[in-house]
Amino acid sequence: MNDIRRTILWVVFGFSLVLLWDQWQVYNGRNPTFLPSTKPPATANAPAPAAGGAASSAVPQASSTPAAASGAGAVPDGKTAAPTASERVVVTTDVLKLTFDTEGGSLIQSEFIQHDDLTEKDKPFILLDQSPNRYYVAQTGLIGGNFPTHKTPMHFTGERALKDGANELVLRFESVDLGGVKLVKTWTLKRGAYDMAVRHEIVNTGAAPVSPQLYLQIVRDGNKPPGESSFYSTFTGPAVYTEAKKYQKIEFKDIENNKADFVKESPNGYVAMVQHYFASAWLLKDGIQRDLFARKVDNNLYAVGMITPAGAVAPGTAKAIDAEFFVGPQAEKTLEAVAPGLELVKDYGIFTIISKPLYWLLDKLHGILGNWGWAIVALVVLLKAAFYWLNAKAYASMAKMKAINPKIMEMRERLKEKPQEMQQEMMRIYREEKVNPMGGCFPILIQIPVFIALYWVLLSSVEMRHAPWIGWIKDLSAPDPWFILPIVMTATSLFQTWLNPTPPDPMQAKLMWIMPLAFSVMFIFFPAGLVLYWITNNVLSIAQQWFINKRLGVLGK
Repeated sequence: MNDIRRTILWVVFGFSLVLLWDQWQVYNGRNPTFLPSTKPPATANAPAPAAGGAASSAVPQASSTPAAASGAGAVPDGKTAAPTASERVVVTTDVLKLTFDTEGGSLIQSEFIQHDDLTEKDKPFILLDQSPNRYYVAQTGLIGGNFPTHKTPMHFTGERALKDGANELVLRFESVDLGGVKLVKTWTLKRGAYDMAVRHEIVNTGAAPVSPQLYLQIVRDGNKPPGESSFYSTFTGPAVYTEAKKYQKIEFKDIENNKADFVKESPNGYVAMVQHYFASAWLLKDGIQRDLFARKVDNNLYAVGMITPAGAVAPGTAKAIDAEFFVGPQAEKTLEAVAPGLELVKDYGIFTIISKPLYWLLDKLHGILGNWGWAIVALVVLLKAAFYWLNAKAYASMAKMKAINPKIMEMRERLKEKPQEMQQEMMRIYREEKVNPMGGCFPILIQIPVFIALYWVLLSSVEMRHAPWIGWIKDLSAPDPWFILPIVMTATSLFQTWLNPTPPDPMQAKLMWIMPLAFSVMFIFFPAGLVLYWITNNVLSIAQQWFINKRLGVLGK
């Protein structure tokens, strides 16, 4: 039985090293060495339907030039064309500063007034960006003929700032006549909102009916967001949501290798680009048939988007298609209010079913306490209270093990040359003392999914970003600048090791002391909020274990 416990400890330690190494590999842009990708296996080598048919069968392929994109069914690539007399239009609301390009009426930069940059905290955070170092834009246009695209010159009209007392800011981009069609894009920004309505009005100025298709796409480079930690990695890339298959992440490398597996047609859902804390998404109303696509458009540019048919537009008439674009922080309540399923861009992984109620409780505690740091402490206290009796059984079992440890050590020394007899004698001692050597493990294993889920809540919640706690902790999403919390974390872990029974095996005993020191290096680089959560959990565990050990008279043994 002792060998089983030792094996479990080695497995836990080894698996932790595997996780750390895999995250390092992922962070550096390589495939995981040991663990599989978190997305479902791709259906490789599936033949793609030919572009140029109806919207329900068109799968856009990358095209290198605007001319190549002008045919039916092909979405133009997301790159910027040769310089034209385009104008940058900068508009502001109370929460957003957006930059549009009159070439196509595309959104090419978004600044979040209420969210600071990760490194330069006196500047607003920029998500969408078209600069020498970044490319991340939202584009729309028409395909199915020589129609206006995101590369077509457009004329802008509208205000450039949300006026005091106004709740909406309306921007209008009207294209030149192209192929007997004009495209009018109307962006409607709302006060206090990160989602905006986008109406596409297709005006037939020709003498024959036209049947264009509208595409909505987000194009960005495949680089990791600046400042992302090398010790924990969150997902960056495209995502697709449909009612049928729910939330599907798409890795950049799978797009490049033509192995991306996701729903290609749906009457509902959205497409998004996701990174830590922030996201952008195109949405259409339910019931509108759309094709979903993800493709590579350049050396390091990737697009995700939707195509929907406009239907026949008779000469002299117009038809409008309403869409919605979101660009903002992954604040859960905000996302839920925009569209069903959009909150899933805040990715909790396989423990979503546990993480969502934990976040709800954390948010309620913050509403009472007014501080995210103290809300974390209060949440851990509530969880420890909920698991009190389960933990009590585990600590009581460990205390009994600690009490009989001298007898075990003496027996091992006496029978060290007779391993089979040693095992039999050990089992006899356990039976006589009514001790289950695994009794301290199972109650703790049951709680592991809850605390892993809480870990992802704290790691994924944008509310922790630049949220202060006390004194020197000005940002719960950043590492402790003075390393005080990691040192306290290491000290509490070592004290817990002292409270636990000393393993009979000398190598196992050394490992128990080495593990807290090894993990302390990792916690130096972890966000302060996560370290605070572990410290609180350790302190409460120590208090309960100390009480039980003292009651059973095994302190110091």
